[in-house]
Amino acid sequence: MSIDRRTFLTRSFGGAAAGAALAAGDAQALTLARPDKVASPEAVGILYDSTLCVGCKACVAACKAANGAPAVVPATLADWNQGEWDSAEDLDGRTLNVIKAYVNGAREVKDRESDGFAFVKRHCLHCIDPSCVSVCPVSAMQKHPVSGIVTNDKDACMGCRYCSYACPFGVPQFDLSRPYGRINKCEMCSHLQAKGGIPACCDVCPTGASLFGKLTDLQKEAEARISLPAGTAYDFPRGRLGDETRPTNPGQTANYLKKVYGEKDGGGTQLRYIAGVSFDKLGLPNLPNHSFAATAEGIQHTIYKWFAAPVVLFAGLLALTYRSTRKGNGGDEPHSSEKS
Repeated sequence: MSIDRRTFLTRSFGGAAAGAALAAGDAQALTLARPDKVASPEAVGILYDSTLCVGCKACVAACKAANGAPAVVPATLADWNQGEWDSAEDLDGRTLNVIKAYVNGAREVKDRESDGFAFVKRHCLHCIDPSCVSVCPVSAMQKHPVSGIVTNDKDACMGCRYCSYACPFGVPQFDLSRPYGRINKCEMCSHLQAKGGIPACCDVCPTGASLFGKLTDLQKEAEARISLPAGTAYDFPRGRLGDETRPTNPGQTANYLKKVYGEKDGGGTQLRYIAGVSFDKLGLPNLPNHSFAATAEGIQHTIYKWFAAPVVLFAGLLALTYRSTRKGNGGDEPHSSEKS
């Protein structure tokens, strides 16, 4: 059976589209997925308790100072604050951490979905099996084997932005303010941790809404809080979990959702969330409990096993080229029964 160039390309692109559909979470794709990676026993992370956040943005200012990032002032707010206060509306190439708000109706009660409001902190979630690391063609994105922190080597990065497209949370951002641009993202203040410090956002948080610690300990802390009835007296730790030199924040537990976001979502993350408002309303996507990187890599390794797919594709292209060449030389031209 002969096949023309258009049909061949259409089927090729159709196969690519089917592969993309499988990678999106189809049951058949899961049978091809490799096992999800697991967190190191010594992995560190951040527990963000939305019910404790008061929206002061001290974490945003501290993040800017710790990472040498300039203030970002939208044009609509420039006259209001004389261009002096950082008021970034979302993550960008110069804003690695931002506080956003959920509001509904009369906004009367904090951490209530109806006629209420809540805050959410946005920065890199440091996925346990990160897509950004999986797709980076030059290995600029790296996940530390012990701490689990995901970093970006700016000297190796070539600015392709595959990481931006692959991240389900839209975290890696391209900084266009520089002549050649570069990818920026939260690295959990790894430079401060190397000196014995903790992430700047956790260090300055007045309520303990952002809490640093060992990931396994943070998970236990999160589970303890959401298991308690609303209104239970609780001493919320601040800064680093287990640091007895820093005063706690005495308060009461909120009406928490019975879920720790990031425990399994997207294969797990090292930023864990607890809240009183649905996570999707806080801008956190509903993800499967497996890693997209595991699915994509499993499919790719199956397709390219023994280099079969590229060989078949090359053979097809070679056949089309040969056929086109013969047509050009008159070898395959149809014969007419009519006389000229």
